[in-house]
Parts: sequence; structure tokens; C-alpha cells
Amino acid sequence: MVSRKTVLVTGGLVLAGIAAVMMLAQPTDAVGLLTPDDAEVVALGQKVYAAQCTACHGARLEGQPNWRIRGENGLLPAPPHDATGHTWHHDDETLFTLTKYGLAGLMENAPPTSMPIYEGVLSDDEIFAVLSFIKSTWPDDIRQYHDQLNAQSE
Repeated sequence: MVSRKTVLVTGGLVLAGIAAVMMLAQPTDAVGLLTPDDAEVVALGQKVYAAQCTACHGARLEGQPNWRIRGENGLLPAPPHDATGHTWHHDDETLFTLTKYGLAGLMENAPPTSMPIYEGVLSDDEIFAVLSFIKSTWPDDIRQYHDQLNAQSE
């Protein structure tokens, strides 16, 4: 004979399991590959950005002066990643590919660029973290636009 305690414990475990499945199945507001609302990911991204990106893109994501005008070397300066730049005009997959493989990852016969290729330097998780950190700094309207861009590219 099954005791009342066993029935209660078993029933509780079943309910807990159902609740866990329902929580995992709930749709999220997240769109795309980046997680700018995940504090742990954003903190890692900020740390990696400081170590790998600030020299060109600036500590405040401001980019280099005259970033739309080619320098004497024929290369464009590093663009800003804040709201004044164009980073948010590209979906997550494009940003990831550009960061990992450079322009050559996006097009044949890519023009020269001073953007380093981070394949073998940063892990995919670190690249996603950096991009998530960058997105976390954008105003809500730009983040919403970027989410719509990601939704269209899915």
C-alpha cells in the first residue's frame, strides 16, 4: 500500500516537472542571437570589449574621428558602436560573421579593412557577449529596430 506521504511527494514532483516544462516552453521577447538583457553575458562582453575593441572603437563605443572618410592608408577608420554609428543597421548574424571572419566572411573580393579577424582569438561565446554588451548600450528605440531587423532575417 502506498503511503499518503509518497503520493504527496510524487504529486509535488509531477507538478514541479510540469511547471518547469511550461516555463521552458514560454515564448521570450528575445529576437536574434544576442542577449543584451543577460547581465552575466553583458559583463563578460564588456570585459572582452575593453581588452579587444577599445583601442579602435573607443572606451565609450564612440569610434574613431571621421569614421566615414578613408584615411591616407585607404582604409576607413573604426566606426562607432553607439547609437551614432551603423552597427545597429546589421542583424546579429551579420555582426557575428563580420567580427569572426571580417568582411571576407560576408562578400567575395572584400576590400581591405583594418578590422581584425577574431576567429581563433575569441570564442563564439565571447563574440556574442561583446555584441550583446554593445547592444545593451543602445536606446530602447534602436534596440527595438534591431530586434525587428533580426526578426525579418530569420
